[in-house]
Amino acid sequence: METRVVKMFRTLIVYIFLIVTGCSNSWIDSLPKPWTLTESQISEILPQFHNHYPDFQNRLKAFALWQVGKPYEIFKLGEEVEPDPDPIIRLDVSDCTVHVLTSLAFSQSKSWAEARERMIDIHYKDGKPSYTSRWHYTSDRIQENPYTQNITNKLLNPTKLKSVEIILNRKEDGNEFLDLDWEKSTLVHFIPNEHINEALLSKLPEICGVAFVKKAYFKMGIVIAHEGMIIDSKNLVHASSEYGKTVNIDFMEYYFRENGPLFDGIVIFSFHPFEEI
Repeated sequence: METRVVKMFRTLIVYIFLIVTGCSNSWIDSLPKPWTLTESQISEILPQFHNHYPDFQNRLKAFALWQVGKPYEIFKLGEEVEPDPDPIIRLDVSDCTVHVLTSLAFSQSKSWAEARERMIDIHYKDGKPSYTSRWHYTSDRIQENPYTQNITNKLLNPTKLKSVEIILNRKEDGNEFLDLDWEKSTLVHFIPNEHINEALLSKLPEICGVAFVKKAYFKMGIVIAHEGMIIDSKNLVHASSEYGKTVNIDFMEYYFRENGPLFDGIVIFSFHPFEEI
């Protein structure tokens, strides 16, 4: 019969293993969900994320998972003034980009006010919130933004990638898609569906971003139709219009359906903390 000391030792070993491998979500699960909390309550919890997850990547993953279940609403971030008076940062609702960027901002902050400032740095090209300086296009952001860096070319032999030359924000008829007085001629490489498999996922970082390419959008001057986060080389955490909330689901099962893949390819990007930039 095991003694009480032996049982305690076994329990301690298991606990240490879970902490070291980052597999324990029990603390996250014990928290009230972020969309039920006030800004001051969020500010009280944020320092605890740093205590429980001192490593940036583990903390980012934990914060992303904390948001699972959050209601989905599209186009809900703005500059708090016209033409888009929505909040600069929020945790009550998300669309796909909002989930990625709020996770990145809050996981590097110890108060709501600090997260708001982080979001301004992440979400705007000149660090000053305005509709025209916002990173409206995910493909543009992951090519130029230092916090979400494109790593697609590092994952596969270049001969296996596909590419599209496009003028972002210019529709087929020559008009702007968004009223920005801006366009960008660019070349975007992406991983086509035939090379999206378990072997590819095994090459990914513990947490990374994934942007979904939709060829039908090219005529609108758009490359990316959706984005999310891949964790542990397996699951996709994303704010989903299909489910009406933020979900944590198997990536391959989400992407490949009975009637075929949802998209035409993917772009993979890595996350970088402020201190690296």
